[in-house]
Amino acid sequence: MKKSSKAEETMIPDHKIDITGLICPMTFVRTKLLLEKIAPGEVLEVRLKGSEPLMNVPRSARQHGHEVLSLRPEAPDQGADGVHFLLIRKALI
Repeated sequence: MKKSSKAEETMIPDHKIDITGLICPMTFVRTKLLLEKIAPGEVLEVRLKGSEPLMNVPRSARQHGHEVLSLRPEAPDQGADGVHFLLIRKALI
């Protein structure tokens, strides 16, 4: 998993979505629907929770050609089941 840099941690996303209340496969379905609406090159911040979305959403975003910029926990001492922030840059094509 790519660690976030300081620049990525302070990046202001163009769009945000909170999918912490959803379960797979709806976590990526909702993310994908928003990615389809935003402009190429824009950055989406996804707030997600749980080990399954933590693995599936970044992987699915990459499979659809988008760039995963960072994935970081909301709180430094939480595990995989906690809330995380994922930054995705929409593919340019």
